[in-house]
Amino acid sequence: MYRFLLTPRWWGINVFVVLAIPFCIFMGSWQLGRFEDRVQDHETVTTRQDPSRREAARPLAEMLPVDKATVGKQTTVSGRYADQLLVPERKLDDREGFYVLTLLRTDDGEALPVVRGWLPGDPDTAEVPAPPTGHVTVTGALQAAESVGSNGVSGRSGWPDGQTGAISAATLLNLVPYDVYDAWVTLNVGDSGMRAVPVSAPQGTGLDLKAFQNLGYTAEWFAFVGFVIFMWFRLLRREVELARDAELGLDPDDGTESGDAADESRSSTRPDAAEDEPKPQASPSGA
Repeated sequence: MYRFLLTPRWWGINVFVVLAIPFCIFMGSWQLGRFEDRVQDHETVTTRQDPSRREAARPLAEMLPVDKATVGKQTTVSGRYADQLLVPERKLDDREGFYVLTLLRTDDGEALPVVRGWLPGDPDTAEVPAPPTGHVTVTGALQAAESVGSNGVSGRSGWPDGQTGAISAATLLNLVPYDVYDAWVTLNVGDSGMRAVPVSAPQGTGLDLKAFQNLGYTAEWFAFVGFVIFMWFRLLRREVELARDAELGLDPDDGTESGDAADESRSSTRPDAAEDEPKPQASPSGA
């Protein structure tokens, strides 16, 4: 009854099933791994933002270049404050305000942008506290250079003197006469009564829509495994039923018997042909 499994058609079906199932399992496992990685990144960033669980600060030279492994971690650097810029259109707790950005000239001559704090309202140089003088050591969270569209960075250009729209080396090099690190630091405690700027999570490290898309794709791939197995058993059952009907002499098209078996069945149930013929009647006498 199962000889049909050796036909070329079923060889093709079986090969497809054997290849499709492990492929779907592999893709589902890969998508699940991507989701778990995003969850792990989110937990790592949350840990770095928790003041009670911060790691010990490390020298800036050991933290560069900034990547997912170092962004948000504590760093310490020494130098002297130099030029100060304001970064407008920055919200904190749904309030409009601006960052106070001061460049720290390090001992090697290169400058590190340091966000000393946040103030509400429109940028006003007269309201901004002056930076500390002399040689200072700052400690804060290391941040990656900003780009348009990230962390609320506006694509606007033509800012007034003393202001900048983004914190990045590409932007600041046009405003100061010395080299600038392609990274910045936000102080753990706001300077001179200003509010500290929270650590910004790097892109792709939160439980965003992409993370849940990975989880949805995981469910889809494993659902495909069940669908392939279901369809294979459904086709197998259909073929078995057709083979059984053929052995019983049933017509697979209309469910009736065929061939000699059908003829014998009809002849066994059909009345005698002679009984079907009308009997001759005697003609009336004298006709």
